[in-house]
Amino acid sequence: MFTLFPSGGVPRRFTNMWASSSVKVVVLFVAPALVVLMAYLAAPWVADLPPELAGLQKLGPVAVLAFAAAIAIAFNRGRVLLAVLALSIAYTGLHLAWNEDTAGHLSLTVFAAITILLPLNLGALALLKERGLSSRWGARRLGAIVVQATAVLALATGRPTALTQAAWGAPAGLAWLAASPIPPIGVLALALGFVGAVVATCLRRSAIEAGLAGAIVAVALAVHDVTVPLAFEVFVAFGAMMLAVGVLQDTYRLAFRDELTGLPSRRALNERLLALGDRYTIAMVDVDHFKQFNDRWGHDVGDQVLKMVAAHLERVAAGGRGYRYGGEEFTLVFSGRSVRDVLPHVEAVREAIEHYALAIRAPDRPKQGDGARRGRSARSERQSVSVTVSIGVAEPSGRNDSPEAVLRAADAALYRAKNKGRNQISR
Repeated sequence: MFTLFPSGGVPRRFTNMWASSSVKVVVLFVAPALVVLMAYLAAPWVADLPPELAGLQKLGPVAVLAFAAAIAIAFNRGRVLLAVLALSIAYTGLHLAWNEDTAGHLSLTVFAAITILLPLNLGALALLKERGLSSRWGARRLGAIVVQATAVLALATGRPTALTQAAWGAPAGLAWLAASPIPPIGVLALALGFVGAVVATCLRRSAIEAGLAGAIVAVALAVHDVTVPLAFEVFVAFGAMMLAVGVLQDTYRLAFRDELTGLPSRRALNERLLALGDRYTIAMVDVDHFKQFNDRWGHDVGDQVLKMVAAHLERVAAGGRGYRYGGEEFTLVFSGRSVRDVLPHVEAVREAIEHYALAIRAPDRPKQGDGARRGRSARSERQSVSVTVSIGVAEPSGRNDSPEAVLRAADAALYRAKNKGRNQISR
């Protein structure tokens, strides 16, 4: 195992990588934010539908929940299906309870349970790993939701107990929460579930986790405006829509993004080639002696090398876009640029990769305790390694007038660079 921090502190290039990663995480929340905005704008409009469209007020949320469930099943996303199930139970429970006395024991118990359990479940699903639909983990998670729903039903339809009163009571020091229409513990549960979903999104960079975070926001708005006609139905429906959008975004990412490096995959490259104009440059990049490196240091270290190379390619200037071609090979596409335009930038990438030191911990170094601290201070136990890349570049010419032909020409130039001694660029 190794760290990307060479001795001497955190380099500026790592700061740039962190900033780029942060931007990607923020982008994941764009779609949920837009859906929440749509829900906020749609709520009053739905309440004013003409009589002939009144059926949409009841059937619309059901249709959206069913659609989200179908999407989850089609793409084998067990967590999303359970999240939709939790939203459906909450929607049905409140719809039935609200027909009774809104200040009665039934309504107060169901409403408190929704505000507490629903966001916690959504947050937990965001933090849990995806295990599919038909697995023992999926069965356990489904069982947990069913047990919760059964317990709430028993509490709500039985004699009043101290649990409902406790749910509506403000904890010591948090009396100001009583000003909200949401039970104070529910406010805390909403905040905790949202934080958990955001943390999961930052860790996994997945649109599904971002969708779960957005769904929690929709739930918060739904329970806050529960007395507004149809507000709860609208926000729950849009919460389910966020989950469906998250599944579709995540599926697109899996299809067009390389899971290891985060770069667009070869499928995305093939589509990009079809859209290129008359002027462009393609560069093929290959990690030198990668098989020998893997054999010596192991595949885990090899994966870190590929991630490091991808990070440098992702930041190439001159409008270049990096792609994972396969194995240790990458592709750079520069639209509207000639070889002469891009050569300085490709050379800068080659040099940056060559000078990037990877500090590798000795395999017998203790991982914990005093031995680990002594190991960290012993420079003799640390080794720094670096890798180099060979690059071939090509542009359209009389013989290579199609993107596929230019790609082959760049690949041929790559092998010329390797035959000349590697760690260089060839045309």
